[in-house]
Amino acid sequence: MGTQRNTTKPNSRAYRPQAAAIRAALVELPAEGCLEDVPDLPRSREWTDIEEERWTELWESPQATQWDDSYRGTVALLVQYESRLLTGDGGSAWVAQECRYAAEALGLTPKAMASLGWRIADGK
Repeated sequence: MGTQRNTTKPNSRAYRPQAAAIRAALVELPAEGCLEDVPDLPRSREWTDIEEERWTELWESPQATQWDDSYRGTVALLVQYESRLLTGDGGSAWVAQECRYAAEALGLTPKAMASLGWRIADGK
């Protein structure tokens, strides 16, 4: 049996400074969500009231504190995909897959939050 690896020594194969840096760089998202103004929906189509509500809900989420205006397109696609899936209007496996990808890109799933180093702070 070999010697125990020492994770604190730079010459050890078990030494991974980037892992410690990732743990240290954990971003705490505010439990109360994003308090910034909600951007306008894209004018590319007519949006239903339910889609407008979902748009607002997403932009007021804790994850939205990490988004800028460049995320508008991805959020709009997610709203459209969810709408298609939930109303049965053209919801297919492809739409479900794209919906999942958009949700992950926005950090809306637990797995995506973990990979981005995000955590929702305790709301106490």
